[in-house]
Amino acid sequence: MAKYSKQAGNKVEKAMREMKKGELKSGSGKKVTSRKQAVAIGLSEARESGAKVPEKSSPGKKQHA
Repeated sequence: MAKYSKQAGNKVEKAMREMKKGELKSGSGKKVTSRKQAVAIGLSEARESGAKVPEKSSPGKKQHA
């Protein structure tokens, strides 16, 4: 089963396009230049809209297999 929904993929794709055009801004209003940050923003937007996206993992939280 897919981890991410199609809607989540579309949000990330949109964020990447905006970053490449220089239109994507972070929460502080600065221009985003990092691919990783653009993906994170896209996933965050997808999460807010209710798309199927795994939970955010916090730095202190370790995943056990």
